[in-house]
Parts: sequence; structure tokens; C-alpha cells
Amino acid sequence: MLDYNFDGKCAFVRVDFNVPLKDGVIGDDTRIRAAIPTIQHILDNGGAVICASHLGRPKGQVVAELRMAPVAEHLQRLLGDKHPVLCAQSVCGDDTTAAAEALEAGEVLLLENLRFEAGETANDPQLAAKLAAMADVFVQDAFGTCHRAHASTAGVPALLKPALPGMLLKKEIDAFSHAFDTPQRPVVAVIGGAKVSDKIVVLENLLDKVDSVLVGGGMAYTFLKAQGHEIGSSLCEDNHLDTARAVMTKAAEKGVDLLLPSDHLVADDFSATANTQVVAVNIPDGWMGLDIGTDTIARYQQQLASAATVVWNGPMGVFELEPFSHGTSAIAKVLADSDCLSIVGGGDSVAAIRKNKVEDSISHISTGGGAFLELLEGKQLPGITALD
Repeated sequence: MLDYNFDGKCAFVRVDFNVPLKDGVIGDDTRIRAAIPTIQHILDNGGAVICASHLGRPKGQVVAELRMAPVAEHLQRLLGDKHPVLCAQSVCGDDTTAAAEALEAGEVLLLENLRFEAGETANDPQLAAKLAAMADVFVQDAFGTCHRAHASTAGVPALLKPALPGMLLKKEIDAFSHAFDTPQRPVVAVIGGAKVSDKIVVLENLLDKVDSVLVGGGMAYTFLKAQGHEIGSSLCEDNHLDTARAVMTKAAEKGVDLLLPSDHLVADDFSATANTQVVAVNIPDGWMGLDIGTDTIARYQQQLASAATVVWNGPMGVFELEPFSHGTSAIAKVLADSDCLSIVGGGDSVAAIRKNKVEDSISHISTGGGAFLELLEGKQLPGITALD
């Protein structure tokens, strides 16, 4: 994108402005700010910008609470008065087409919520054609939607050439390339979350790329039960015990250290006010594991302290309940203190980074949840493969 001459051109920029919005107030503008470098570069180089994003899940219907007007107002504040930001009243109606045609260099037009059109998620070719006709060049800067083959992510770049990666998307791609294509070793993956079934493809793919895997969260108890340990009333996918055994066997065959919790913070109820205790690897009846224990935290911290590259996806415990957030926070803090290449993605992992105020000490915080997970699974993302 940096090599392209935007002078006199109109760029259709797919952005991810899917921000928390309540009563017209944006709760977190991180995603909007993340797109500013790409937008600013195009404007500073003589171009005009049409920004397109979804917001929430209106399912093909116009939902007043999900209109883009508050986002346009916020974008105007971020860009300043030098660059007028216009807000379209539709995605591709006659009024929007006219506004796009009248757009001048240095100006921005934000389209209405893409998902007000049912054809967006269906990758409708007619909708894609209408969107593509508005501009001269396509720029993909919404990594968080690149795993979806929607009209704006796959349909438009198939029609509108050149189709280029934006600066934010390039950062995401470069981070994964540094971690897995040309990594500094040892490479450690920290994988958490509730279910083995949600992460099985991730684990199988990572075993070909990393030196060790640190497992936490509810999924750890399926592994531990597969090893013959007592897990009390902890979460377990009994239908995936063989899956867990297969992953452990593959890890051993490939020489990958797969580390599981050696102790746990357990509770007698799933609540923030439950009675708790730290127990060794076997969990008594009537108790459930809701976070990794102190010994496990120390083991995992030691492993991470010696890593050159770390990729983290998923919490170590029930992070949303304060008593069981400490294992996840401990991972965040040790990564912040390390000089390794650290790549973090996934809602709870990113939340832990922000909660502990260590964003500036992490090499790369991904803006995509599902897209980040699918890259970890080794999948090709439609929104990326559609680019030149």
C-alpha cells in the first residue's frame, strides 16, 4: 500500500469499526484508532477514502441503535477538521452513490452499517459490484473480518483492482510471519479456553511449529482426565478424551513439550464468592478447577522467561471472575517483563493485557478474534487471499 500512488484516487477501505456502542456512546475506540494510519496515509497522499464497516449483528435489517453516525462523529474528531468526514445514510443507495462520486481529495465518506444489507454476509455479487463501482482501489484493513467471505471482504476485492493490504493488516500478517515462518527459538504457545474441541485444530497445527505448549483453562481438565487424574467436578469433554490423548502422543512424537497444570485453584461453586483452595494435580470430589495454581504459574513463568517467541490465545482460568483471574494476569505480566516477540490475540487474553496496563510492553496485540484463531489453525483467510 505504501508504494501505491493514491493521488487523485478514491480508495474503498474495509475497516473494522465494530466497536461497543451504547446510547450513541462508543465504549472503546481502539479499533477506530487502529485504522487511522491507513486512512491518514491515503488522505495525505492526495486520495479520498470510502470507509466501510459492519457494526453489531443487525442481520440484514436497519437497526437504529446500530447506525454508523456516532462512529463518523468520532472518526471526525480523530482526523481533525482538515479532513471532513461525511456519513452516508445507506450502504449503496442513490444518495450514497452520489456522495461517493462527489467525494474530493482529503475527504472521507463512511458508509452505513454494511450488515444492514443481507447481501453482505451472503457475499452477494450484486452488492459487491455496487460497492466496487464507488472507488478506484481497494484496501483491506479489517483483519478481524478477514476470515469471513463477505461481499465487502471477498466480493469487492475480486472486482476492484488493485486490492491492497492496509497498514494494520500488514502488521498482523508480519507478526504471524515472524512467529511461524522465520521465528526466533524457542517458540512457546500459550493456549487456554474452555474446550479442547474449540482448540483442537489450533493445537494440531501448532505442534508442527512450536517448541512447547502451555495449556490452561477448562480444556486442561480434559487432558488431565485423559491422563488418569481426578478432576472433581471440573469442566471436561468426555467425548474428546481420545482427542486429548492423540494430541499428547503427537506432541511427544514431535519432541514438543506439552505442559499441563500441576496444581489448581479450585472452588466449591462457580461464583466469585465460593470457597477456594489450592490443590495438587488431583482435584477432590465436589471441587472444580477454575484457575491454575501457584506452582503451575511459577512453571509457566519460567518457561516463558526463556522463550524467544510467544503466541498467546485463551485465558488460564475463569478470567471474568476476579478470584480466578490471577493465572491469566500472571501470563500477561511475565510477557510484559520479557524481551521476547510476544503476540497476543483473543478477547480474554487481550483483556488481561489491558487490565494489567502492559499494552506497550507486548510486541503485537491482534485486532482479530476469530481471524486470529483461524490463522493459528493454519487456515487461509478469504479476506487476505482475495488481495493482490
